Amino acid sequence: MPDFDVVPAPPVSPPAIPLPPGACDAHSHVFGPFDRFPPLQSSVYALPDASPGVHAAARETLGVRFGVLTQPAPYANDPAAMLAAIRGSDGALKGVAATDSAIDDATLAAWRAGGICGLRFVEMRAPGGQRYPGSVGVEHLTALAPRMRALGLHAQLWAKADDYAALLPDLLTLGVPLVLDHMGCPDPARGPHDPSFRAILDAMKTGTVWVKLSVCRVSRTAPDYPDVRPLHDALVAAAPDRLVWGSDWPYVRLDPAPDAGRLLDLFTTWLGDDGLRRRILAENPAALYGFGTATRA
Repeated sequence: MPDFDVVPAPPVSPPAIPLPPGACDAHSHVFGPFDRFPPLQSSVYALPDASPGVHAAARETLGVRFGVLTQPAPYANDPAAMLAAIRGSDGALKGVAATDSAIDDATLAAWRAGGICGLRFVEMRAPGGQRYPGSVGVEHLTALAPRMRALGLHAQLWAKADDYAALLPDLLTLGVPLVLDHMGCPDPARGPHDPSFRAILDAMKTGTVWVKLSVCRVSRTAPDYPDVRPLHDALVAAAPDRLVWGSDWPYVRLDPAPDAGRLLDLFTTWLGDDGLRRRILAENPAALYGFGTATRA
């Protein structure tokens, strides 16, 4: 077991405007408890004390009914910590695991039965240019796609917008829903008319590509993130039925850490439309992840 440092998970504040029923945080993480689930890989960041109890308290403060957990790289291809959190959540949580194409059918099916609804593939690089230890590249998605289709698993991708522009034409032929992390990771300085970002917008219109509205990994202008507002608006205008919202709590490698409640308030202000807010926070994740029942007005 590698040595690791543990830091407190950042607190959250309640949003100023209560969330709609069935609201979902589509991107967050659990870490620990470390006496049961220590990391398997060395980490480029200190590990937050974000155990299932701490995670549940954060969801309660935010008013979030549902959540989708994303496998942190230090746990590599072992989702035991995430599966334990899902089992203890009374149906509130699902998860996105990480594995390469060597996984056997029985294990993949057991993960699906345990609440894993997708697999994550990463082309983003850690500081220094290397792949994050424990992450799995997109080349494994091509090999896994037939089994993912059979089990109803989607693919969650973390890459830069330029990489998506190159990858999406081939990935769209796999027949697997694609969920892009962190707004598709465009460069705010290049604006909403950047060809790589436009390629993402066009792909969303196929009905196969979803995007997570998580601003804090994209912006260089915290805490109000004005540089990503035009990109956020363009995503909402292009395909509002293919968007979900994610906090990215507990914000590893972000200092200072954002406040998820304030991010929700910013999201509400930017949208300015209660129907769109309900759609993105509740109805769309119900359709994508299978939470509750989506009834659209």
